[in-house]
Amino acid sequence: MNPHLNLEENMRLASVLEPSKPSFFPARTKIVGTLGPKSRTVEIISNCLKAGMSVAQFDFSWGDAEYHQETLENLKAAVKSTKKLCAVMLDTVGPELQVINKTEHPISLLEDSFVVLTPDQDKEATSSLLPINFTGLSSAVKTGDTIFIGQYLFTGSETTSVWLEVTEVNGEDVVCLVRNSATLSGALYTLHVSQIHIDLPTLTDKDKEVISTWGVRNNIDILSLSCTRHAEDVRHAREFLSKLGDLYQTQIFAKIENVEGLTHFDEILEEADGIILSRGNLGVDLPPEKVFMFQKTAVYKCNMAGKPVVVTRVVDSMTENLRPTRAEATDVANAVLDGSDAILLGAETLRGLYPVETITTVGKICAEAEKVFNYDLYYKRTVKHAGDAMSHLESIASTAARAAVKVKASVILCFTSTGRAARLIAKYKPIMPVISVVIPRLKNNQLRWTFTGAFEARQSLIVRGLFPMLADSRHQADSTNSTNESILKVALDHGKAAGFIKPHDRVVVCQKLGDSYVVKILELED
Repeated sequence: MNPHLNLEENMRLASVLEPSKPSFFPARTKIVGTLGPKSRTVEIISNCLKAGMSVAQFDFSWGDAEYHQETLENLKAAVKSTKKLCAVMLDTVGPELQVINKTEHPISLLEDSFVVLTPDQDKEATSSLLPINFTGLSSAVKTGDTIFIGQYLFTGSETTSVWLEVTEVNGEDVVCLVRNSATLSGALYTLHVSQIHIDLPTLTDKDKEVISTWGVRNNIDILSLSCTRHAEDVRHAREFLSKLGDLYQTQIFAKIENVEGLTHFDEILEEADGIILSRGNLGVDLPPEKVFMFQKTAVYKCNMAGKPVVVTRVVDSMTENLRPTRAEATDVANAVLDGSDAILLGAETLRGLYPVETITTVGKICAEAEKVFNYDLYYKRTVKHAGDAMSHLESIASTAARAAVKVKASVILCFTSTGRAARLIAKYKPIMPVISVVIPRLKNNQLRWTFTGAFEARQSLIVRGLFPMLADSRHQADSTNSTNESILKVALDHGKAAGFIKPHDRVVVCQKLGDSYVVKILELED
């Protein structure tokens, strides 16, 4: 039976019941886990890494820098003991509107009653008055507008989030009609005004402070730019990072959370290094029947641009349950079939009861979906889209991907110093894993010589099908052919020891010789 069935082919239903075969790479789709109260001990983080997490997100919407630093030190210890690389992603707070409940008493709002939103934060939160952290709300909204208030953003769980309709603007206060009964509990709830521009900077002063202290200290690999609305937001963040030592190498992933970001999606995609589709907020800003359309279109555009795309909010119910709903399981699989690079888990790992089981379950669903992904059709579509504008390097990369499929290679090995060649091969989503052997580059900053490469290796941990290996610093990027041969031997030996390369396998190698790239097909001996 063909191990890589396409859904378009006549598939025997009995094959659905065949047990999944274990493989060295549990899934090619990557999993981003948000570390927090339920997932910050060395033991749990180690288990998360073993289960398939390759990027750890630190969410600064809550918890101080010291708290996150402790968690990060535990992550480093876990990486060391499991020998599994993990990238660090810092999630900014962005222009988030919040309801302030200093007493932390639960607040019950009743359908058809009225509640006043006021910028006066000295007042106490009650069921008829909610203080908020923004003075400009009254000038941004008008009668009939929709406002959502929910804890942990909007899960769609109607008992913890409330839907309001603006009935009157009174000075700086906004009077609203409550459309559904709900109880808000805890100290902070997020407030979201549907389809309205909120005049706050995307990168807030608080975000800048966190990046320039915690971010710089920990050499963050990826910055998740919350609530990106324009390409200018990404440019502004890049300019800010470029002045902070090594952070000029940090990648910026634009988080699309509202209709404004959706409207300017093409320009944002051009400017950003990757995209995160934040479906929690988007699902509030868009009518429910339009969410899938945006997801599919956005994922397709990212795939064709060769930029990683991450989908959020897939298994919310696993925050409290050991198993996802059938709809969620299908949702994960559809994200993979659409072409997503990674699945981002938020509440499920941050405060969920089953962080490790969630990662395992999502990984298994991804692996099953990858088996029926139509690689052939995807390859043809991507080549056609690139057309005549394809660069020399991309034409080599697409050739390597095609050759590997034709000769049924077990892996593609790509030697790269910037990671670009390996990413371009991964853009074509070949059936087999792409191992990027990142060769350190020697660089000098007037004071000392340093080797770089770790950033490039870790950043590829969010790209589907791409698995990095950092070469020894004795093998420099601009070295001779003989060094290349010795690294190739090291890489093959590593693959054999790890079990993803076996005797008599074919391996496709993509490497630079002098000024040009070469694609080779190797048939391995015993």
